[in-house]
Amino acid sequence: MRALIEKQLARAPNQADPLSRLLAQADGPVSQDLLDLLSDAPTSAAVLLGLVERPGGLHVILTERAANLADHPGQVSFPGGRIEEGDDGPVAAALREAEEEVQLRPDLVSIAGCLEDILTGTGFLITPVVGFVASEFRAVPDRSEVADVFEVPLEFLLREDSVRSSMRERFGTTLRIYEFDYAGHHVWGATAMILRNFVQIIKQ
Repeated sequence: MRALIEKQLARAPNQADPLSRLLAQADGPVSQDLLDLLSDAPTSAAVLLGLVERPGGLHVILTERAANLADHPGQVSFPGGRIEEGDDGPVAAALREAEEEVQLRPDLVSIAGCLEDILTGTGFLITPVVGFVASEFRAVPDRSEVADVFEVPLEFLLREDSVRSSMRERFGTTLRIYEFDYAGHHVWGATAMILRNFVQIIKQ
């Protein structure tokens, strides 16, 4: 599976315009409120889609954000965050954040590539960084940022019925979103969209 993922990431098409892809998810007219929000320069961020080898195959590392955070409290996400001035690009930012949030040392991660950037309805431009994580990794969450850490089997995500789509209103615009449930966790929004895109690349 690892060789297949690396091969498919290397063959992935060039990036499409993130704004166009976001607006293509709209069902009906796009509100001026949403257009105004998206007219501002987005906040650059990076997340680590970490694949760790466990008994039974590869698992994706996910976190539940602490309830006290200003951005997306309580939601399920990948380890990651804003790209800071001192970061040498998205990969460095994703690795730094993963170490801060769950004590995943960079030397335990082998970078495989990046997925297409995702623009969110909240004004974040997210670069998903895909990396293979050594099986010795054991998460130690920083409780000021992370309420929980859990892993989802890649085999589960590859099932046809695992990720579903629905519609949700955002700033007066109805947008298609993706979501799934696993082990009592509800995963939706950008995180589910990134996983859906990743699975599509593997299946191509």
